[in-house]
Amino acid sequence: MFGGKLETAELFPYPEPLNAEQKEFAAALVDPVHKFFTEVNDAVRNDDTSNVDRRTIDALWDLGLLAVYVPPELGGLGLCNVQSVLMAEISGSYDLALSLLIGAHKSIGTKGILLYGSERQKQKYLPLLSSGRVFGAFALTEPGTGSDAASIKMKAVLSPCGTYYTLNGSKLWISGGGLADIFTTFAQVESVDAATGEKRNKMTAFIVERSFGGVSTGPPEDKMGLKCSVTNELFLDDVKVPVENVLGEVGSGFKIAVNILNSGRYGLGAMLSGTMKTCVEKAAAHVSDRVQFGRKLIEFENVQEKLAMMTTQQYVAQSLTYMVSGNMDKGSVDFHLEAAVSKVFCTEAAWNVCDEAIQLLGGNGFMKSSGLERFLRDIRVFRIFEGANDVLRMFIALTGMQKAGKDLRGLQDALKNPFSNMGVIFTEGTKRAGRSVGVGGTDLRPFVASELQNAAKQCAESIDVFSATVESLLRTHGNGIAERQFQLARVADCAIFIYSMATVLSRASRAVKLNLPSAEQELLMAQIWCKEASDRVQQNIHRIQSKSFKENYQRMATVASYISNQRGPTYTNPLEID
Repeated sequence: MFGGKLETAELFPYPEPLNAEQKEFAAALVDPVHKFFTEVNDAVRNDDTSNVDRRTIDALWDLGLLAVYVPPELGGLGLCNVQSVLMAEISGSYDLALSLLIGAHKSIGTKGILLYGSERQKQKYLPLLSSGRVFGAFALTEPGTGSDAASIKMKAVLSPCGTYYTLNGSKLWISGGGLADIFTTFAQVESVDAATGEKRNKMTAFIVERSFGGVSTGPPEDKMGLKCSVTNELFLDDVKVPVENVLGEVGSGFKIAVNILNSGRYGLGAMLSGTMKTCVEKAAAHVSDRVQFGRKLIEFENVQEKLAMMTTQQYVAQSLTYMVSGNMDKGSVDFHLEAAVSKVFCTEAAWNVCDEAIQLLGGNGFMKSSGLERFLRDIRVFRIFEGANDVLRMFIALTGMQKAGKDLRGLQDALKNPFSNMGVIFTEGTKRAGRSVGVGGTDLRPFVASELQNAAKQCAESIDVFSATVESLLRTHGNGIAERQFQLARVADCAIFIYSMATVLSRASRAVKLNLPSAEQELLMAQIWCKEASDRVQQNIHRIQSKSFKENYQRMATVASYISNQRGPTYTNPLEID
């Protein structure tokens, strides 16, 4: 995409990773999960007490929702990613806080061992984390390190006998920390280069049991939302961890941490897709019945616009989540960029949808009884944890541009010896010449339903102008592009809008092909989104290229410097009275 080449094989047709048996198994879980949330779980009580009672926890274990990824032979359900998305979507439609409690254990709390554990580690710990009803937690963040995970300070020192490491330090904001007895955590192991004698730290992953001694957790944090999903500080004081509890290799901790987070990000979108669905349902019921000025609210165009855009954003978020998880189930191993796109879009769309639902319900939406107030508080942190959206935007932009930069360097190298590289030069030259006059660029029309030809053209044109903009930025700034974060944020937004356009084009085309009852509505939402998103791509590219916006970014940098130096605004008020 960044280089003007969309990987259509991973977008079209929309992934269908489940066979008949897997679909049947997933369908069999739906009613019991709905029944649990309507008859056993009490989301209001969970929020009011900041606690989940033992009966509810036991019912979660009984259902298997806390062990969805663990293979059946080790005590779990053995669900694939798409099946897991369905469960998370249902749970998120009722109780986001409990969904997060579930996710903190079954995803990041367990996946380190699933993905990187030795056979011995899997045989020992996965039965405990499933049928053994022992909670796990992921412990990475420290008081001085947030998004900069590689800079953790916790130390792990190998014993003189070489049989154990001693870990010292603390971890912050550990989801499920107070419940967990098994932690996937990370520490720096000092190593010495035999040749140079130079000392360097190697970030390493460990499996730590509370029973090792020296492991303790602080009281639950008092949070804005997600109250029943306990969050605690974790303390490790001279904790002796056997060398066989190193997860992966010494020095591979950063890769393991990042991949655990990457492999679980789509789950956040799944939860929020369910939450958005409930918000849309509450808003639709209200505006369809409420009468003001002698007319039902739904008859007013501004209400129609809000409800249509809320539903469209939910459709896009759901489509992204099933697209990413479906490709993972089909064997894709290079899904980290798409997972980041999904996380950013879904977390921001959820806030918008819930906020608009409250607006449509008016005063009723502001009341706790609507349930929307709780959703809004719970949603807010999703843009912060498991990769802050601001950081993920930089990741999306720089990762995509790195590939485009390699392609550009390949062309530059080919031009140094033109007679030996005529194929490369001709291909790249034709692409750029065609792009400059609006022909010969990206063409998505063969992949989509006939009703979506114009929407496909909007997406394709966005790809072409986006890739040209990326190339221009790389030519202008080279490696210095990493410091151009005003521009990079807009590059990331363009990528998010383009990928989401292609995703809904694929899903809506599937609906037409299968003649689904929802096909007409899906076509309309795909058309709505492609128009909205392509316009936003154009706006962002204008902000990247415009000299006046570049000047405005400099003004912003100067103002931010003033505010930072003064630790607040430098002005008072028009009366000059503080």
